[in-house]
Amino acid sequence: MRLSKVLFRTYVRETFAMKSSMTLLLLVLLLLNVLAGCAPGPNTFKGTPSEQGTLAGFWLGLWQGFIAPFVFVASLFSSSINIYELHNNGTWYNFGYLFGLACFFGGGGSGAARRGKNPQR
Repeated sequence: MRLSKVLFRTYVRETFAMKSSMTLLLLVLLLLNVLAGCAPGPNTFKGTPSEQGTLAGFWLGLWQGFIAPFVFVASLFSSSINIYELHNNGTWYNFGYLFGLACFFGGGGSGAARRGKNPQR
């Protein structure tokens, strides 16, 4: 009777280990697939004027980066809303966009400020 319990426990452990490693492998593959789907492609509209004849620069990138989380939620319900301006001037627009996102999410300064106020250090 004792031998059968030991064999059963060993079988269960091996089966669980195999299932957990298979689950982990599937999760990693799913994550890689999602990340590959989010990879940026070439911006064929970079440098070409829009309908208004202007290109999005730093200031528009800053504003669009700041409102990007709200626009993302709205874009889930409407296919005519984009969260990134394709008619941009390149580097300055990207810098403004990332700076706007960092301003919205608080950057990293708040953690540094809290760390400095701790008297127990």
